[in-house]
Amino acid sequence: MKKNDLLARWLNDDLSEQELAEFQASPDFEKYQKIKIYTAHLEVDGLDEDAMLSNILQQKKIAPKVIPLYKKWAFRATAIFVLALGITFAMKNFVPETQTANFGERTSFILPDNSEVVLNSGSEINYKKWNWDNNRRLELEGEAYFRVSKGRRFEVQTNLGKVAVLGTQFNVKARKNRFDVVCYEGRVKVNYANTQIILTHGQSVTFENGKQFDTPVKSSKPGWIDNQICFNKENIKSLLDEVQRQYNITIELNAKDATSLFTGKLPANDLNVALQIISTIYHLEAKKVSENKIIFDEK
Repeated sequence: MKKNDLLARWLNDDLSEQELAEFQASPDFEKYQKIKIYTAHLEVDGLDEDAMLSNILQQKKIAPKVIPLYKKWAFRATAIFVLALGITFAMKNFVPETQTANFGERTSFILPDNSEVVLNSGSEINYKKWNWDNNRRLELEGEAYFRVSKGRRFEVQTNLGKVAVLGTQFNVKARKNRFDVVCYEGRVKVNYANTQIILTHGQSVTFENGKQFDTPVKSSKPGWIDNQICFNKENIKSLLDEVQRQYNITIELNAKDATSLFTGKLPANDLNVALQIISTIYHLEAKKVSENKIIFDEK
């Protein structure tokens, strides 16, 4: 009741300067302030006082029932608490949840059904908690690894295609015009344009510029989980894009050959080694012009 009394006195501008300062410094003040603003318009219509007086005089006089002012305060404070709880519930359940991994970072999190997700650098996932068990659907930009708990259909929607599973482990990567899906356990259904493919344990598929080709699966989980950037038939621009994401740097390429395809691995935790490998393969010279910028020139 002490908090209710404080709220009631605040609503009626009855706090001392010190009490008001302490209340404004509390973590919940901003929430109560918003609720006060939102509910300020909830006023009854104007009353015809003359008509009301005439009506009262024509009726039998009855002793008025006096409601103590503190009860009005308590009622209004209780209403604010109920409204606050409603807003909090809505924010936690109906507002989409967003998980992000910035450049040079990775993010792991658990979905409401205990499914596990690991986001690779420069990636984002959006989903809704409300009724999750019956609608396990999320949107992915970038790359993520999933360990899905058994249950209803689980869908990953990207701008390039969709992956649907029941319970499995798989990796989805959607970067620019390239879409990669690898199944490490169970079965996944991949939809890309007008093509639908079922992948089982140890299978993968890649779509790029509308063309389909298979990629080998040589491990039980994505290489980037263990700080290895894996490439399969990717050009140097795609390769450098991924290096920039993993190390949160900027790379400028001054080379004529940008079409040669690379299959192999680069370390995601040792930039100098990664630069040496790229320089050797493409006959380039890497120059570090600042802390976060690299320039590749032809030798």
